[in-house]
Amino acid sequence: MQKLLLSGLIILLLASCSSEMREKLEPRPTAFGPLNQLVVVADKNMWEGAVGDTFEYYFASAYPILPQPEPIYDLRYFSPDDLFQKKERRELRNYVILADLNDTESLATKQIYRDIKPEIIEEARQENSYKTAVLQDRWADNQLVVYMFGFGHDNLIENIQTNFQGVNRRVRKAESVEIAAKVYPGGTNGSLIQEVKDYIGVDVKIPSDYFLAMHDEDAQTVWIRRETPEVSSNIMFRKMPYTDDKQLEPDFVQTLIDTLGRYVSSDIENTFLRVNGEDLPILTEVFQRDGRYTLQMRGIWEIENDFMGGPFVAEMALNPNTNELLLTFGFLFAPGEDKRDNMKFMEHVMESASF
Repeated sequence: MQKLLLSGLIILLLASCSSEMREKLEPRPTAFGPLNQLVVVADKNMWEGAVGDTFEYYFASAYPILPQPEPIYDLRYFSPDDLFQKKERRELRNYVILADLNDTESLATKQIYRDIKPEIIEEARQENSYKTAVLQDRWADNQLVVYMFGFGHDNLIENIQTNFQGVNRRVRKAESVEIAAKVYPGGTNGSLIQEVKDYIGVDVKIPSDYFLAMHDEDAQTVWIRRETPEVSSNIMFRKMPYTDDKQLEPDFVQTLIDTLGRYVSSDIENTFLRVNGEDLPILTEVFQRDGRYTLQMRGIWEIENDFMGGPFVAEMALNPNTNELLLTFGFLFAPGEDKRDNMKFMEHVMESASF
């Protein structure tokens, strides 16, 4: 009798719980979903208007720079009501929730008030402006939820325009765990890691399926490769003393890449790799990575006197402690294949280099 009474009380308690309370009592799931997918949650009228157009312009624009356009993120849209229709819709990896806090009846607005500290919302209200906030593991482990909100559509649009780069960096950081799992399924190539360190004094975390394509100790140059039937991933390193500020300018780096291109050829005689700065622009960016000044360049390479080409990313980094420069040049050959994800995989390896 007591057992029946206890069971009845438990059933009554669970029935009276909110859906969010019941979720807290259940085991926490681990977030899932494809790489580079961004789930956007917004009211339908907002998503189909200027706010949605602005978000798509920034987050679904072309990944820089590829021969054929591919978006930075694959967007998946849910209305706030859609999000709570099925539990698995709240178990994906990366979300952006957009809300106009002037619309107090909006489910997205109510979600903001539930999840975000009141002082952050009040600060935006006092300034009649906008804010961005981040929560980790909101509905599942290994999950990122970004809240972008403002008072009025114009403020929300400005929020998206102003904070795109910051949100992009947060999502990329969150994706790095998943990228690493795909880059290093077989671990690392310990012997090749040691060879690169012995040849040019560079530490880099090299996946197990890369191999040594070439090394030139006199020129302090190493080339490592990964080959599959569909994709050829190539990373070249050249270390040199820092003697002149001109070495950190794009023209110098492009000339140096063309010099490295003399190591690369096809089956046709008198072929070599060079930067193609005519058909698509070369994008440059300067930033600090691990305290090192870094010039990054993105563009298209091609094989002179042959019909081969693809995207590249190059980084010239300065180590102020040793007064040395390291050029890391990654280029991809994948005819007929999507290239965005493979570029990200290759860049993940490049970014592990230190000297």
